[in-house]
Amino acid sequence: MSETIFITGILGQDGAYLADLALKKGHRVVGGARRSSTVNDWRLRELGIAGKVEILDFELLEFGNILNTVRAVRPTRLFNLAAQSFVGTSFGQPLFTSDVNALGVLRLLEAIREVDPAIRFYQASTSEMFGLAQAVPQNETTAFHPRSPYGVAKVYAHFIVGNYREAYGLHASSGILFNHESPLRGGEFVTRKITSALARIHFGSTEVIELGNLDAKRDWGHARDYVEGMWLMASQPAGGDFVLATGYSATIREFLTKAAKAAGIELDFDGAGTAETAVDRKTGRLIARVNTKFYRPSDVEALVGDASKASKVLGWTHSVSLDGLIEEMVEADLRRTGPVSVAG
Repeated sequence: MSETIFITGILGQDGAYLADLALKKGHRVVGGARRSSTVNDWRLRELGIAGKVEILDFELLEFGNILNTVRAVRPTRLFNLAAQSFVGTSFGQPLFTSDVNALGVLRLLEAIREVDPAIRFYQASTSEMFGLAQAVPQNETTAFHPRSPYGVAKVYAHFIVGNYREAYGLHASSGILFNHESPLRGGEFVTRKITSALARIHFGSTEVIELGNLDAKRDWGHARDYVEGMWLMASQPAGGDFVLATGYSATIREFLTKAAKAAGIELDFDGAGTAETAVDRKTGRLIARVNTKFYRPSDVEALVGDASKASKVLGWTHSVSLDGLIEEMVEADLRRTGPVSVAG
């Protein structure tokens, strides 16, 4: 039976993949996006679905807008993928980050409770909530120790979703998603920053990639796999919390090395800490260096997830390896860059 699916943050990476998935299942898809002078829908266009979804002006800071939108759309499922999504930015904009990422979720839950408590709700939680991880690997029972205003705000959102599930019987789920990337990742994120720069270098750019802590480790999967998990959570008899992760972590240095290889460049590293550099083994040309401006006041050193519950309850597993993810991202950026970049 066809449903109406509402996706906040539909213009982002996860929103685009989720919209594509819902459309393939035969559902009506409505998306919410912050009002701006231009609609940055390149991800929807790249997936070939820009004309198949409805986009509405949507603002997580304004309860009246949220309430009126939920009343007008009457979704059967509401996926909240909107957020101030940059960890680094949250240190400079902690109040805005908290208002959007924490209280914005509370506004959504209140709107659902008032309009139709039967609406199934999904909240995008994050592995950044674990921060200074209290156990390795991290699962649904691991204590949170966030290391940024972004992580702290997401912890509030995570717990308020659980509270509304228990107090009001809402079908509300939180996906504690570890890092998930794709060719649709924004250029501001380190993974896409690396792959897009390497593509430009491949075609003759003389730029040098500047990165922060090369020893930071993350559990990276493919966003396409992770939106499948979101859909499965919203399809269960009752809401719950689920970790989605690959169970394998790699450093920024390893990601850079693998991405460079996919772009036809073998790297050698020299120096250590803030003086570390990466050069093209064949030509000796400087490819990447550390810049301390990309360090955070308090960083998350290492994260790796345990998705055993999602595997057992949802039947979910990731299908794309880290090598496969990186190769897909580099190939996409090589295609976009030769000769002109079409996406940011």
